[in-house]
Amino acid sequence: MNLAHALFQSFKRHPDKPAVIFEGRTYSFRKIIEEVKKRALWLYKAGVIKGDRVALKLPKGMEFIYLHLAALAVGAITLPLNPAYSVEEVVYFLTDSESSLFITEAAGFESLQIPVGSVEGLKTLLVDDRSPNGWDPLPLELERVGAGNFQTYPAQDDDVAMICYTSGTTGKSKGAMITHRNIVANIRALKEVWNLTDGDILLHVLPLFHIHGLIVALHGGLLAGSTIIMHEKFDPQRAWRAIGKEKCTLLMAVPTIYHRLLKEWETARPELRTMRIFISGSAPLSENLFHQFEENTGFRILDRYGMTETGIITTNPLDPLKRYPKSVGYPLPGVQVRIVSQEGQKLKGGEVGDVWIQGDNVFKGYWKMPEKTKESFRDGWFKSGDLGYQDPQDSLRLYLVGRAREVIITGGYKVYPKEVENVLEKHEAIQEVAVIGLPDEDLGERVTAVVVFKKEQIPPPPTTIIAFCKKHLAGYKCPKEVLVLDQLPRNAMGKIQKGVFQNNFSP
Repeated sequence: MNLAHALFQSFKRHPDKPAVIFEGRTYSFRKIIEEVKKRALWLYKAGVIKGDRVALKLPKGMEFIYLHLAALAVGAITLPLNPAYSVEEVVYFLTDSESSLFITEAAGFESLQIPVGSVEGLKTLLVDDRSPNGWDPLPLELERVGAGNFQTYPAQDDDVAMICYTSGTTGKSKGAMITHRNIVANIRALKEVWNLTDGDILLHVLPLFHIHGLIVALHGGLLAGSTIIMHEKFDPQRAWRAIGKEKCTLLMAVPTIYHRLLKEWETARPELRTMRIFISGSAPLSENLFHQFEENTGFRILDRYGMTETGIITTNPLDPLKRYPKSVGYPLPGVQVRIVSQEGQKLKGGEVGDVWIQGDNVFKGYWKMPEKTKESFRDGWFKSGDLGYQDPQDSLRLYLVGRAREVIITGGYKVYPKEVENVLEKHEAIQEVAVIGLPDEDLGERVTAVVVFKKEQIPPPPTTIIAFCKKHLAGYKCPKEVLVLDQLPRNAMGKIQKGVFQNNFSP
């Protein structure tokens, strides 16, 4: 089933109920259907057809939601892009995906116009200004669409709905192809295990370009017929106030958000009588934060496990007494988890190994990377790259112990060191560099660059190195600190030993 169609079927059950309340303005389910269909018809008349890639680089808001669902309705594939991406990153994603339409806003487009204009076969729509290819702002374009029907839901179950780029260990981002089946199966399973209903009120403080905010929170809430209180940006004091004022029942967030909420607990002292669940994901939830949150609020955070390629894999139970720190819970209905040795042999409970996943939630593969896709699967199982074990007394309960792949998770976002190292190595003063993640109370991990400067160069201050990085990468990927060494530690084979940094620099 087409994701947009599945959502619309849910919308029609309670058309006049508030679906989204964004920055104080209410949008009913009927209103969302009307606005999405207008844009779907415009996309269709503009020549967007099944399988076309439509890239969205827009701020969090209703226009993002309308255009995302409209593209799915006409069978296109959406690429949600972080508004903070650099020019280089945006051009790479548009070129690699062979996008036919790039939708963005006038703010910030000046620096993009020339490089984006060189991408073959790409048209650009500025939602709030005249576009370089001659289109008027979207409101004027929609006025001219007129009556008619768009090509209704031509993409189905196993067609790709979204391409979401994840950083790669080689520095080259991979486009994960996520199908309609993947998303619909996953949010239906979440509806069941979290008992999501049309009586729920979800506080949405996550970005929409990310799987967590778009699929899990937005799609999941809309499918259940819940009302979504959506804030453009997260503010801890405002979030606490909204929970009480709007009688929220759910919050989906990352550990960094929970840490910042706790900092404001004594000042806010919010009313939590209507709350059912505080859900955490996208980064490891520390045992300390789990206990601190419970001590202050009386709620045990519900931790779960997921990734771009699979959506949500496991979740802790609704029963708070069955939620344990460090555990990410049980597989969702229709999802299987297996712990295996390096040789692929199934391990016993308590034995640490590679986490493999199977189910309708597992993605189709990496865009234009058949070899990488082949490497990621074995006998129908997706190799997550994470390390974990299953409880010896409760064989389905999963615990994660680390990541086989070299990845930093900072504030809920994944950063692959190689991508950052590739940029920093271009700096004229840097001889060599290693990027690591160090423990951080607020972010979970902070991106840290360990550099060796060229002897003939005057070492620039850390702020200069960080600013250089920000010219080429999104801010969350850039180092928060720069450490300087005379040489990087290596083993007998010449490989940099990043474990030495972790031991020496961690608190």
